[in-house]
Amino acid sequence: MNYQILKNIIDAELQRFQNIPEEEWSHRSFSEKWSKKEIIGHLCDSAFTNIRRFVVTQYKENENIVYDQNFWVKAQNYQNVPTSDLIDLWKSLNYQIVHIVENIPDEALQRTCDTTKTEPRVYTLEFIINDYVDHLQHHLKAI
Repeated sequence: MNYQILKNIIDAELQRFQNIPEEEWSHRSFSEKWSKKEIIGHLCDSAFTNIRRFVVTQYKENENIVYDQNFWVKAQNYQNVPTSDLIDLWKSLNYQIVHIVENIPDEALQRTCDTTKTEPRVYTLEFIINDYVDHLQHHLKAI
């Protein structure tokens, strides 16, 4: 994976975030849907989890690394965190991911990690990195 793609996404989104009014960050279209703040919080949780996957998978094969996304968002009460703090955290975590990914040796990309809560299913580190970027872009479209 070209880590420069992720860096470009981060930089473009940071510019776009500046044009979103504060009240829009907290708005929920439906009570069970996440607000933009909660989506950014979820993306921070995803980054935390994937940082662990990206590092651990380099030295430990098939480690099970999962998280309950709804519980994490609720437990961290992202709706009541200042938007600028969430954006700064998202930015820092994703720049750290860029740094990690650019330093992963090619031979480590075929090592595997189990990312499932139930039936074990293992994925290569290369797949998990690419999936992270796809997941990130999917949620950024909702903001």
